[in-house]
Amino acid sequence: MEIFSILNTLKRPRLLIRAARAGCENYRRDTHLQRHLGPGKLPKHAKAMRQLIEKEAQLDEARKQKATGYSLVAHVDVLIALMGEARLLRMTQPQA
Repeated sequence: MEIFSILNTLKRPRLLIRAARAGCENYRRDTHLQRHLGPGKLPKHAKAMRQLIEKEAQLDEARKQKATGYSLVAHVDVLIALMGEARLLRMTQPQA
């Protein structure tokens, strides 16, 4: 699936990824996704991941530019949601 290849090519600072992995254990889809995608019906995993990838790319660009509005906490939280959705999507796919 192309979405996993996009995830595999992300290059982020090691500490950022480690923090997100630690937080991923407590991922709650309804809470995390509504925080990032807004209220309403939750999208399917792949669609949510595409939206989160877009949002994460914007945060990463802000990080690289040292933008004053950049939030490390928000960046980690989006990565947690992205990793959580990836985990859930993998669980729903048939084993090869």
